[in-house]
Amino acid sequence: MFENDHFLLSVAAMGRGGLTVTIWIQIIALLCLYDGSTAQLSFSVSEEVDKGTIVGNIAKDLQINVHELEKRDLRVVSGNSKKYFDVDLKTGALYVCDRIDREDLCPNTAKCSLNIEAILSHPMHLHRIEVQIIDINDNAPSFREKEKIFNVSESSFTGERYLLPMANDADTGSNSIKSYKLSPNEYFSLDVQSGGQHSESAELVLQKSLDREKQSVIRLTLTALDGGKPARSGTLQIVVHVMDINDNVPVFSQALYKAQVTENAPFQTSILTVSATDLDEGINGEIVYSFIERGHFNPEKVFSINPDTGEITVAGKVDYEENTAYDIRVQARDKGTPSRSVHGKVLVEVIDVNDNIPEIIITSLLSPVKEDAEVGTVVALVTVTDKDGGKNGLTSAKILGVVPFKLRLNYKNYYSLTVDGPLDRESVSQYNVTIIATDEGTPPLSSTSVIPVYISDVNDNAPLFSEPVINVYVKENSVVGATIFTITAVDPDIEENAKVIYSSLDGISKSIPISSVININSETGDIVSLQSFNYEELKTFQFKVQATDSGVPPLSSNVTVNVCILDENDNNPAILAPYSEHGSVNSESIPYSAEAGYFVAKIRAVDSDSGYNALLSYHLSEPKGNNLFRIGTSTGEIRTKRRMSDNDLKTHPLVVLVSDNGEPSLSATVSIDVLVVETTADIQTQFRHVPIKEESFSSLNLYLLIAIVAVSLIFLLSLISLIAVKCHRTDGTFSRYSAPMITTHPDGSWSYSKSTQQYDVCFSSDTLKSDVVVFPAPFPPVDAELISINGGDTFTRTQTLPTKEKVRVMVQTDANDLFLHLMQFNL
Repeated sequence: MFENDHFLLSVAAMGRGGLTVTIWIQIIALLCLYDGSTAQLSFSVSEEVDKGTIVGNIAKDLQINVHELEKRDLRVVSGNSKKYFDVDLKTGALYVCDRIDREDLCPNTAKCSLNIEAILSHPMHLHRIEVQIIDINDNAPSFREKEKIFNVSESSFTGERYLLPMANDADTGSNSIKSYKLSPNEYFSLDVQSGGQHSESAELVLQKSLDREKQSVIRLTLTALDGGKPARSGTLQIVVHVMDINDNVPVFSQALYKAQVTENAPFQTSILTVSATDLDEGINGEIVYSFIERGHFNPEKVFSINPDTGEITVAGKVDYEENTAYDIRVQARDKGTPSRSVHGKVLVEVIDVNDNIPEIIITSLLSPVKEDAEVGTVVALVTVTDKDGGKNGLTSAKILGVVPFKLRLNYKNYYSLTVDGPLDRESVSQYNVTIIATDEGTPPLSSTSVIPVYISDVNDNAPLFSEPVINVYVKENSVVGATIFTITAVDPDIEENAKVIYSSLDGISKSIPISSVININSETGDIVSLQSFNYEELKTFQFKVQATDSGVPPLSSNVTVNVCILDENDNNPAILAPYSEHGSVNSESIPYSAEAGYFVAKIRAVDSDSGYNALLSYHLSEPKGNNLFRIGTSTGEIRTKRRMSDNDLKTHPLVVLVSDNGEPSLSATVSIDVLVVETTADIQTQFRHVPIKEESFSSLNLYLLIAIVAVSLIFLLSLISLIAVKCHRTDGTFSRYSAPMITTHPDGSWSYSKSTQQYDVCFSSDTLKSDVVVFPAPFPPVDAELISINGGDTFTRTQTLPTKEKVRVMVQTDANDLFLHLMQFNL
């Protein structure tokens, strides 16, 4: 359609000015065939039809199967505040749903139409529908006045004219006023003139000279008829008073006065001055100017006229949007008795000023918008209107700022707000889309409107843990059912999409299900122990936890949980053989001639705990006041403090207390009777009474030879292994084992710690008693082995070593005082 309203006015003026019917029809056809960026349907319906009247079939015109209408959610949206039409989704018929009054919708206009939008979803399509409202003859012509009185002098000449009031008819076209007729009389006739696009007038013409003495009052009836079928009419009573002579009437200098006034011109702005002359002299020639009120328009509301000079000035608001032009009738009346008057025509054209900002009307269709909405999804309909005319009324609209939306022009000033980019609710949950509309006036005016667009959540984020691996530390002997850790995963989504459920996936081994060791609260993530842990049996285990949200479809993520058991001091030290043998006589002999520092015995003990809980110390607790013997707190070696005297006892009962370094400390005791003999021969005799085991070595030298050969082989194998490891070193091979932990003491012995995966071998440098002790790794548990060489007696216990464990060996001989440092090998 053409957007220039002046063009339409010009075409209408040409139509009334005499264009042929064929040319007029061609122009209207061109206007109807012009279209914008979207399809348009045209229907027509008469005003005042009953509700439910079918206007047309949208499904048929759009070639859509009626069975798809409900599925595609066909809707009819009107830009008006009142909804006049609706659609039947079962038949596709467009029907009237409210009373239509053309005179109320389109007052004082020849053509009346309603523009509505037919919207189809899935996929979204928009169709513009123009419904022409056809006028019916439901209004009769009417005059504003019931009676019009004229004072006509008897000396009036034939042919004089008297302006009659115009009738008003709210109908248009053929139903508007078509003719006037005057009741039959011998003095006056009726002359109706068409004034072009702005006015027409009816005048009373004097046909015969008046004779007041013959007839002083003449009563006439003016009838206005419209073109309806049947025609309607309205009447006006005319009363003519025949006055005595004032034989000259005023005469205007121009038959038609034309002027222009700018819209919103200030008060007292002069427009033009009308002028009339009267050939009479004196009071009969003095002229008074005034306005003539016609129909619904009273010129005095907008303009004023000086009664003496005829100057017309602005007296009210001049609004181009209300009236583009004013057709004014001015009367010039003399002061004679009776006075005589003449009327003149003044046409004032209003020049438009860009004084109206564009108006933005929003019709929301989809709110909120899903964050996975596709590009092109329609969010809202936007209509921009401007009351100004010409270029001042031409508008354009755009979006301010950077947002994932755009305005798409549908037709003229109809727009669709559509999605133009990816949406992410977790980044932005609401957009305030600012639309600015600007006209083409000088200077241009603009207005803005903000559309809040809310983004709804979809399940596009999996729950996330703070780190991929979580280390949990639990003390052994913890209470069953205690919460050892609370695991938490965060989901950026909301509501059900963010509701996380926790579950375990796998555990310690295939033979030991994780469900027998721990339990996970599916809602809170609390990890609850189902058994009490024993560090000596299980040091660490691993399992995976899965966090799954409640979205559709659900998303999940995993985290690895390493549970480390912390050791507690829950094991007492254990005395090693030979002093730990039940039923054995714990006794040692020393010669009377023993010097201070003489080696008596060595107490050895182990602790199943680790770390400080396995760090042992040795003390003599009995007898009280002992001044003959001392014990190494870290080595457990019992030695003499001084030489023997005659006053000393022959038998000295000693009680050795072995304590660990835990909190609280645990301990064990062992009793040894030390016998003082006269000679070394007595010492040998004494040991013959000690019960021995069947399994023993017959010769210390043989044993030492075997040990040295074994250590040499081990050293050689270790050297080869070390070279191979240096060449093919991998981090994962030894990752399961903790670093060796050995505590050395000043006298050259070592303390065994169960936290290390190794074996310790110790040789004493004492000339009389050389010992070899092998401590096995505590995990997995194995039997202990003790080999002690004390003169000719040896105590031993069978030992089965693990096949793949690191062994740490230390050898000290009394011959060369050779110390072989730590060596590692695989058995």
